[in-house]
Amino acid sequence: MQNVIQHQIGTVFVPVSNIEKARDWYARIFGFPADGEILFGHLYCPPMAGGTGLVLDAKIWRGAPLDGAPLFHFNTQDIEGAFAYLKEIGVELVGEIQHGHFFNFKDLDGNLLMICKC
Repeated sequence: MQNVIQHQIGTVFVPVSNIEKARDWYARIFGFPADGEILFGHLYCPPMAGGTGLVLDAKIWRGAPLDGAPLFHFNTQDIEGAFAYLKEIGVELVGEIQHGHFFNFKDLDGNLLMICKC
């Protein structure tokens, strides 16, 4: 039998405490309208630019953010510009740009996220 499971990540789920606020926050950092439909009262799928998808999910929130290293990163070709932009709009940055290549930040619920120069 042929392997029917593809060797790629389809979607990353991010637990959020408030789906509306999370939708608006992610819309602001990515620069798209914050008018996307919330599905089933707890899911929002931001319009990503191809590749792996992202799902914000208020149903899997357990009252605390995930600790430790980020579980994924967002790509950028301008790491300095991305850092400056998030700082300008008041996003909680965790440290500085590391090795000229990546930096971490937190979303509204304290989830640790990363932006990486690719």
